[in-house]
Amino acid sequence: MTNTPSHLRDVEFIGMIHHREASEIRPPGPAIFDRGYVRDFAQAAEAGGFDKLLCGYFSDGPDSFLLAASAAAHTDRIGFLVAHRPGFVAPTLAARKFATLDQITGGRAAMHVISGGDDIDQQRDGDWIGKEARYARTDEYVGILKRIWTEAGPVDHAGEYYQFKGASTAFRAVQQPHIPIYFGGASEAAIAVAGKHADVYALWGETHQQVRELIAQVRAAAARHGREVRFSLSLRPILADTEEAAWARAERIKQRILELREKAGLPTTGHNPANEGSRRLLAAAAGGERLDKRLWTGAAAATGGRGNSTSLVGTPQQVAEAFLDYYDLGVTTFLIRGFDPLEDTVEYGRSLLPITRELIARRLGRSAPAQAAE
Repeated sequence: MTNTPSHLRDVEFIGMIHHREASEIRPPGPAIFDRGYVRDFAQAAEAGGFDKLLCGYFSDGPDSFLLAASAAAHTDRIGFLVAHRPGFVAPTLAARKFATLDQITGGRAAMHVISGGDDIDQQRDGDWIGKEARYARTDEYVGILKRIWTEAGPVDHAGEYYQFKGASTAFRAVQQPHIPIYFGGASEAAIAVAGKHADVYALWGETHQQVRELIAQVRAAAARHGREVRFSLSLRPILADTEEAAWARAERIKQRILELREKAGLPTTGHNPANEGSRRLLAAAAGGERLDKRLWTGAAAATGGRGNSTSLVGTPQQVAEAFLDYYDLGVTTFLIRGFDPLEDTVEYGRSLLPITRELIARRLGRSAPAQAAE
């Protein structure tokens, strides 16, 4: 990792692709895997200038490797950040799967390590070990991947969770020394493992103070291993032509979330999430619905901080300026998705991404990069 100050680094934008159109305000339709939607979304994100698309991991969803490969077949440039839970696929096989995806996409694969913070969801895939043990397993697992991706000959390993002899290192990724490793998790155990292995540490959309504190903790954990880590922030930008219209749209989104959750018999208050990331979002929401300049916690409060659920609200210029505040704290990657997934992706590419890149280019004293061709 280069020792470049955060304010001298380029910005990266990551979207999130699903196998069908759905969000907290859009119940999914009958299609289990909508190939046309996957194609249209991937192409819209690429045309809009996104750098990567996250393919999530869900115990009730499609295989993220295959979703990435399907979307990659319809694109030429955009990368794919594949969420992966250690423990369900042997690390020797996972190393080959990621290297294969990197080869067939021409160097466009990345790995998002998620150890799993929800016992119930882990158990759906047959994983019964506790949270602390999951992070110990992740540490061993990612270390194995890096060895197989980088060492010259067959790999032997005898650890607490995995044992094998003579694992092949013949199949390599295009990207060297290995594909980028993104890492999620806000507990102490997660931060310790992230400091050892992550190239990019992913935070959810928290307040400036929360982000500042967590970045300092991760940097300290990385420094113990002589490493540096970049930082990603996940947000749900809500845009409109005026600030007033943007806040009105946020309120409509909240009311729609409440309506759908009540109809489905899901709670809208009194949440007690199992994972530390969701608890941190709810802690922020307890401080108010509007925080800092334009951080909005309405959706996070209603859903229990489920996943990426906080927003920046305003005009594209205002939200881009809010991005710049986080950039100054050390964030160089923004993982963004909308409540109207495809339409918002198109709008982000049309307005938000170019404005943000222009602001950061000015900060760096150079011209903004050219927007991807439509």
